[in-house]
Amino acid sequence: MSKDIQLSPRKFVAPEYIYGVDSRLMAGIFCKKLGGRKVLLVTDQGIENTRWLSEIEKELQKQSLEYIVFSSISPNPRDYEVMEGKTKYEEHKCNLILALGGGSVMDCAKGIGIVSTNLGHIHNYEGVDMINKPMPPLICIPTTGGTAADVSQFAIINNTSERYKFAIVSKAVVPDVALIDPLVLTSMDAFLTVCTGMDTLSHAFEAFVSNANSAFTDLYALESIQLIINNLHDCITRPDDIQARGKVMLASLYAGLAFSNASLGCVHALAHSLGGYLDLPHGECNAILLPHVVDYNFESASERYIKIAETIKMPFHGNNKNDRKKAFVEHLIHFKQSVGIHTTLRDKGVTPDIIQQLASKAIKDPCNATNPKSPVADDLKAIYSEAL
Repeated sequence: MSKDIQLSPRKFVAPEYIYGVDSRLMAGIFCKKLGGRKVLLVTDQGIENTRWLSEIEKELQKQSLEYIVFSSISPNPRDYEVMEGKTKYEEHKCNLILALGGGSVMDCAKGIGIVSTNLGHIHNYEGVDMINKPMPPLICIPTTGGTAADVSQFAIINNTSERYKFAIVSKAVVPDVALIDPLVLTSMDAFLTVCTGMDTLSHAFEAFVSNANSAFTDLYALESIQLIINNLHDCITRPDDIQARGKVMLASLYAGLAFSNASLGCVHALAHSLGGYLDLPHGECNAILLPHVVDYNFESASERYIKIAETIKMPFHGNNKNDRKKAFVEHLIHFKQSVGIHTTLRDKGVTPDIIQQLASKAIKDPCNATNPKSPVADDLKAIYSEAL
């Protein structure tokens, strides 16, 4: 007899996306198709120093589209940057947003879209399903292989006055089109490659063990995990290997589709607090935290973690659950170290005296709601302490 399948209702939301080399060059065509007259081209100063921006500008010019560039965006996008972008959008009478960059750029672009039609301050839209009016058309071209903001229902913004990252979760922030081109990953340095790759791995892990998982999200999450485990190292040692880059970009896409619909867990709740309070690199925080959260969650999701281990062909010896947990956690630690993440939270400036404050912010993060084990603030404090 075949194994029973899950029959409880599950949603699946995804944008139109085009994956493949040179898909970025379709930007002008899609801006035109979506009725663009004046485009707010959102990017950052790092991308301004590459060829990708000038290429996209040429594609807009080919379609006789007017545009204005907004590039005042930090690695962890600030609330005031969203509001500055909204002002620029309105002053130049734009009617479409084109985001070219990593997760920070795309999240900021989403924020600009939210406040340009819903008005008020971006803080007003923190939480789940708080957006009432559709955003302007949004096209995303991701330049990193990790955040998957180009396909997700999430936007993460830094509340600078209270020093925490807040999540906006709504299908209203799913882009209209994502142009996912692995060629742009060749401009990433090794550290950014690793950080964004480990962000992908964390997305896929958390989506697979999420209490909102489904048959659809499981397919994408497991395939993403395999692609990252098998190809991230090659992207570091052979940065121009377009096959390796393409597989990591595909992993990011798959993980994005998975977590956008199954949501995330404590890894991201904890990392968001670190990013907001200390302005730390998100992917590196995820890499540090992932083994500790797996250790915390294992009893509540052992079958799913074992399925991941089987998928990546990690050998187990014996049937003792504690031994399997230890082996799995050690395997994750070895993998993150093999791609160059040797840091601890203490190395990143986290000290015991701020853990209480970090945990008090992390426990409010909506990502905790789908963690397989429901945490309390003391649990999150313990995870931070273990990761020092």
